[in-house]
Amino acid sequence: MTGNGTGDTEALREEIRRTRVELGETVELLAARADVKARLKDSAEQAKARLREQAASTMARVRGQAAQKAGLMRGQAAQKAGVVRGQAAEKAGVMRVQAAQKAGGVRGQAAQKAGVMRGQAAQKARVARAQAYDKGGAVRRNPVPWAAVAAGAVATVVALLIVRGRRR
Repeated sequence: MTGNGTGDTEALREEIRRTRVELGETVELLAARADVKARLKDSAEQAKARLREQAASTMARVRGQAAQKAGLMRGQAAQKAGVVRGQAAEKAGVMRVQAAQKAGGVRGQAAQKAGVMRGQAAQKARVARAQAYDKGGAVRRNPVPWAAVAAGAVATVVALLIVRGRRR
């Protein structure tokens, strides 16, 4: 009987130990459920963690969208700059052509006026020579005092200088 009694006692002890462990776990579960403050704290921590994750996700999404929009804006700005550059080059070309045309017109007018002035100067020089020749003949026929001759010579020189000055 001693062998049988010991086996039952050991089995009972083992069952008691298991029951104590189960009761301990049950008590811990009940204590955890009964501890509202700790449950709220855990719930708050979980909510904070979820909010942090959502905030990080939102920030990453917003940064991505901002980078995408910045790239798009950079591309549009470069495209518009290219268009403006092209328009400016086109307008510069048109202005260059217009300036060349106007310069050609001004050159033509200047050449025409220079030709007219040359003709007028040559005509005046011929008239002055003819007058000087006539005066020389008159002087030869009627001697005049030397002062009048000198004044005529000075007038002729001045007229020639004026004509030559206009040619330049």
